[in-house]
Amino acid sequence: MSTTEARTDAVTFDSEFVSHLHDRYGEIRSATPVQRMITPYGLPVWVITRYDDARAALADPRLAKDFRRTREVVSTKAGAAGSPFNDDLSEQMLNLDPPDHTRLRKLVVKAFTTRRVEALRPRVEEITAELLDGADTSGEVDLLDVLAFPLPIRVICELLGVDESRRDDFRHWTNTLLDASDEEAKAAAAAAMAAYLAELTAAKRQQPADDLLTALIEVSEDEDRLSETELISMVFLLLVAGHETTVNLIGNGVLALLRNPEQWAALVEDPDRVTGAVEEALRFDGPVMHGTFRHTTAAVTFGGVEIPAGEIVWVGLASANHDPEKFPEPDAFDITRDSHGHLAFGHGIHFCLGAQLARMEAQIALRQLAERFPGLRGAAELDDVEWRFSTLIHGLQRLPVHLG
Repeated sequence: MSTTEARTDAVTFDSEFVSHLHDRYGEIRSATPVQRMITPYGLPVWVITRYDDARAALADPRLAKDFRRTREVVSTKAGAAGSPFNDDLSEQMLNLDPPDHTRLRKLVVKAFTTRRVEALRPRVEEITAELLDGADTSGEVDLLDVLAFPLPIRVICELLGVDESRRDDFRHWTNTLLDASDEEAKAAAAAAMAAYLAELTAAKRQQPADDLLTALIEVSEDEDRLSETELISMVFLLLVAGHETTVNLIGNGVLALLRNPEQWAALVEDPDRVTGAVEEALRFDGPVMHGTFRHTTAAVTFGGVEIPAGEIVWVGLASANHDPEKFPEPDAFDITRDSHGHLAFGHGIHFCLGAQLARMEAQIALRQLAERFPGLRGAAELDDVEWRFSTLIHGLQRLPVHLG
């Protein structure tokens, strides 16, 4: 018998919810540690809302990420329309638990090394400077188009060895896959991306290069290698996570700074505060609002609420990062705050592999903005910005600003 009851009224996750994300989750979190919710596709899920429960859930093996079984649970509860998985793109670490996850992560880590990421720093600084050099300072610009999107997509394309001329295709494909668009559009985007990545990996096998994709093709451990489907799925994960996370981290971070001009002034005064600014941006308005789909393999209890076996669970990262029991005055944006322990990149074995790269890119972007454009200001009412309608990504449609 649970000591706490989940709210029996299911909340609909819709565009209105996204537009008032922190207010809505604040109301829910204060009322219940676990909330029943209905996704845009009619799928019932359980959302874990409080920090301690969320952190525990991220490391609980009873909340499984075996995408094949998760797909079965989703189909049972919402039919095929609710399934988020495409077979050609799903055999990657984010959708698997040990031993499959352990094997794949071990192989990928050998190619995607800390040294390889850190070696990118001068190039990230160079690309950021080039983008800001070319920005229009005479009028309104969309900071997402000027900086937040092109910086990480150029970096991840160069890292992987992907033709940058396809970056607009990647933006369209990933936006379609991650936003709450119709299922036919998602299926078409997934098929197009899988076909391109298959062509790309075939070309790399013929002409190896000094890039991460070639390293992934060649990496081995005790004669074990990534299969073709695993390779394509892994490149998909790196491409999507490698730019979507950073696009929204930069965009959301700049928005928070502009909405809190005293914080922007503090960063301009001392750009060395950029590390704290990025960590607070990750906590305050992180680029991912929920952990990806998990399913319960047995009944689990969080905050005194029992979730039965065979249920889909979202771990509410955005909600947990605003839990006042962990972060006092959580709705205040403060770049001097100790944001240590935020869950923006997850926790446990599925902690984001690209966290180091995302942090680096965001730190360089915010530092150069503060140093070069101290008069940066919003070009429209900042309370009226439009958020993307996604069940996973938390990011802006546009961020109109004046640079100079």
